[in-house]
Amino acid sequence: MTRSSPSRRRIVLITGASRGVGAATAQQLAGPGTHVVVNYREKRKRALTVVDGIVAAGGSASAMGADLSDPTAVTAMLDEIRAEFGRLDVLVLNASGGLERGADPGYALRLNRDAQVRTATLALPLIPAGGRIVFVTSHQAHFLDRGRPLPPGYEPVAASKRAGEHALRALIPDFHAHGVGFVVVSGDMIDGTIVVRLLERRDPAAVALRRAGGPLPTLGQFADAIAESIDAPVPHGHTIYIGGHDYLTAGV
Repeated sequence: MTRSSPSRRRIVLITGASRGVGAATAQQLAGPGTHVVVNYREKRKRALTVVDGIVAAGGSASAMGADLSDPTAVTAMLDEIRAEFGRLDVLVLNASGGLERGADPGYALRLNRDAQVRTATLALPLIPAGGRIVFVTSHQAHFLDRGRPLPPGYEPVAASKRAGEHALRALIPDFHAHGVGFVVVSGDMIDGTIVVRLLERRDPAAVALRRAGGPLPTLGQFADAIAESIDAPVPHGHTIYIGGHDYLTAGV
């Protein structure tokens, strides 16, 4: 981790950033003017690999472990950020789950709704005016009320992520009072992610159907969109859509 002139660097926390979309976003954002905190739940080695790659490329990053579903762990992580940097300029709520083998029935809701709201609420006092909170979701969750079929096993994930988005949107007045922006980034199935690989094992036809409509967004394209959302001049609660034109043409 580089430590020069910390007061001049933008401090960004990305949850669930040891791999996939989170890691790609961290690599996209990291640079001389931005320090990225790579959050991980248990994959410390992977998180450190992401950090090492960023530092080797001339960027600035560090890794912090915390299970977002554990309030004590989240508080400890934010206390560490406060002690190290004094503030948090951007919070990217990327971590999600529910497809893991052996996950209990309530895990998806605890992580995708309860943990998102708690993390945003606890982080808000650290974020100065002009900062931003970004919530990362999927079209399958964002457009859940359209009644479109979902891949088997993804229903509780989609429902919990949609519930998380609703709960975060309810906090927009609080975010606004602090001068903190809130943006949602929603994407179609993202090629190269663990979610798509897990879905392909459970229901290859569902993923093949999405591919039949055109190329799925790549990991890099989605990470670019998340990175750009941090500075995008958009109103509170704006949603940025990546891929899935059939969802969009039916109205947003």
